[in-house]
Amino acid sequence: MEEKSWFKDWFDTKYYHLLYQHRDENEAENFIKTLTHFLQLKKGSRILDLACGKGRHSVILNKLGFEVLGADLSENSIQESKKFEKDGLSFMVQDMRETIPHKTFDAVFNLFTSFGYFNDMSDNEKVIHSVFEMLETNGILVIDFMNVHRVLEKMVAEESKEISGIKFELERKFTGSHIIKEISFEDDGQSYFFQEKVQALTKQDFETLLSQRGFSLIHTFGDYGLNTFDKNISDRLILIARKND
Repeated sequence: MEEKSWFKDWFDTKYYHLLYQHRDENEAENFIKTLTHFLQLKKGSRILDLACGKGRHSVILNKLGFEVLGADLSENSIQESKKFEKDGLSFMVQDMRETIPHKTFDAVFNLFTSFGYFNDMSDNEKVIHSVFEMLETNGILVIDFMNVHRVLEKMVAEESKEISGIKFELERKFTGSHIIKEISFEDDGQSYFFQEKVQALTKQDFETLLSQRGFSLIHTFGDYGLNTFDKNISDRLILIARKND
């Protein structure tokens, strides 16, 4: 499957949402509340939820009093999320490597490992550049990524999951640059195969990306309770950066 399309093809299917339907909504809400309180964002601040999926974080942010735009490449996800649209909450189809014309934000959130989907580091640079262009001076970028060290240590090479009568066969491997999950299953007599391919980016990789474009990394956390990051034990890598003057 071509690099340029794997995430669009897979994220746009009903099977993606079926496989990951048991995400912890309470955890997501508590994280957003903890994060926005820590950042001391003023009510009414303009926030871009970049790679928003079906908009669960966007909805929470809006309930907390922020003006939110959720953007995602998946047309089906955005179609689903649009049912939540209201005053101060909107959604659009958007490639994260490109700026949104005539839009600026006080903060950009990129949550739940929604980064590093590409083959080349140059595409990550495009994402960071587009965010920089859309942020106000001193604006905040939050990236919530996996802790690669922990993921590789705990990685299960093969497993099966049966959900709603569909048996998903999952295989995982590390290529040296990417963590790849291959997903195969059958439904209604038809065979399907999809792939998730995420760059194994470390804290140092992000530090380089951010500093090259004019961001200062001001905080690094290791979980949704915003505890200190430790590459050996932390479940997440949460980076908070500020756009320099």
